Amino acid sequence: MAATGPRPTAAAGQPILYCAAVAHFLSPEWLADLDRAAAESPGLTAATADVTLVVQQNVTDGPEGDQSWHVTVDHGKVRVEPGPAAQPDVTFSQDHATAVAVGTGQLSAQAAFMLGKLRVGGTVGLLVQHRDAFDGLDDVFAEVRAGTDY
Repeated sequence: MAATGPRPTAAAGQPILYCAAVAHFLSPEWLADLDRAAAESPGLTAATADVTLVVQQNVTDGPEGDQSWHVTVDHGKVRVEPGPAAQPDVTFSQDHATAVAVGTGQLSAQAAFMLGKLRVGGTVGLLVQHRDAFDGLDDVFAEVRAGTDY
C-alpha cells in the first residue's frame, strides 16, 4: 500500500522537482546526443559497414536563425557534427516548422517532400542505394527525438 500524506518538499514548503536533462532541438547538446547514439549502436555500425556518405541538414527560419548539421558515414563509423559539411553527398533543406513537424512525427519526411516543404539536393540516388543505412539511422535517433524539447 502506498504511503499517504504530503509530498516531499524542499525548504519553504516548495515541492521537490525531479527533472531529467532534455536537449533542445538543434542545440549543441542535442547534436551531441545524436552523435553518441550513433556511435554506440552496433546495429548501425553493421548497417553502414559498406557505406561512405555525407548528409547535410539545413534548417531555416528557426529561433536561433538558420542552422546546419551533418551526418558522416564512413564504413561503419557514423558521426553527427554541427555546421555544414565540406562536401555533402545529399542535402536536406526545410524551414524550422517543417523540421519540428518531421522530428515529432506529425509529418513524415516523404509527406514534407511531396508538399514541397522539404527540398533534397545532391546525389539523390544515394538515398535509395543506402536505404537500409537510413532506416538504421532513423531507428537509432528515435530515442533522442523522443527526449527532445521542441
